[in-house]
Amino acid sequence: MTTPNELRLLPWSGPGDKPCYLSTDDPDGYMSRLADGIEAIQLGTARELLEEASEVLGNQDTSLDEMRCLAKELTGALRDIFRVATSRGHLRATSDPHESAY
Repeated sequence: MTTPNELRLLPWSGPGDKPCYLSTDDPDGYMSRLADGIEAIQLGTARELLEEASEVLGNQDTSLDEMRCLAKELTGALRDIFRVATSRGHLRATSDPHESAY
């Protein structure tokens, strides 16, 4: 079992938007694979939104409502990506203490 400083931040929130953590010594276990899969989906969604944002921002006919919708979607994707980056940075720091975090 992992120690408290080796908990994995999961890519979803719990009740009250509180962070969820996984404690396991099996990186290939069901919950670890589930978290990996959700992180991959979140990263893919962010990439697609970035491409969409480039198109929308380049279109002079984009309405204010469309811009607000895009901003809301980008904010959600950024929140997800920040959680993934935090989790992966923490995992890397606990797996190799000599490797510097960026």
